[in-house]
Amino acid sequence: MLEGKVALVTGASRGIGREIALTLAGYGADVIVNFNGSEDKAKRVAKEIEAMGRKTAVVQCSVADYEACGKMITDMLARFGHIDILVNNAGITKDNLMIKMSEEDFDAVIDTNLKGTFNTIKHMYRALIKQRSGRIINLSSVSGVLGNPGQANYSASKAGVIGLTKSMARELAGRNITVNAVAPGYIDTDMTQSMSNSTKEAIISQIPLKRVGQPKDIAEMVAFLASDKAAYITGQVISVDGGMAI
Repeated sequence: MLEGKVALVTGASRGIGREIALTLAGYGADVIVNFNGSEDKAKRVAKEIEAMGRKTAVVQCSVADYEACGKMITDMLARFGHIDILVNNAGITKDNLMIKMSEEDFDAVIDTNLKGTFNTIKHMYRALIKQRSGRIINLSSVSGVLGNPGQANYSASKAGVIGLTKSMARELAGRNITVNAVAPGYIDTDMTQSMSNSTKEAIISQIPLKRVGQPKDIAEMVAFLASDKAAYITGQVISVDGGMAI
């Protein structure tokens, strides 16, 4: 489904990003594994990709760093020759009620989750335009669709990703480049596993399907949007959340 394609997945060392990287490789793509702090985990992901017979590279870069993003993409374009699929998955949380939220925590989340998405798209822009083809998939969140108490920074960043996605979809459509967003709900990752049982129960009660999702649920949607099967889909926000955003 993705043979001959090269994908760059940000924040690919663990959780949803890891699953996306492995799933894209499983469908035939060569995958660039970006990480910020978890080098050992990123290298393990790369080894799994290589075991599938796919090419890979591991590259450290904070997506919040504009210049570092530029270097990463320039280097990877030189190494692979082209990048066809950009998955903006890297993200952080610094949750708190607004009255307790510091300016630094607000800025940090916006810089990584929203500006980081801008940074990678900005530096990929010319290459995608020249190719006259490409797929950009941005990870938003149910929190960006519905809002969430204690997550003003995170919800704002993920809502911003939706606006950025729609603008880029309109801007790039004429060059055969699609831009879509996936909005996960509560997914079984390190973050949710660390929650108390009472918190988990409260969350599940809000989900019509009455269970949390799995990273594979998100990864399969990303792979679909990256494929030719989704060639006529752009500017969309697809919620993979068990029905939370109904």
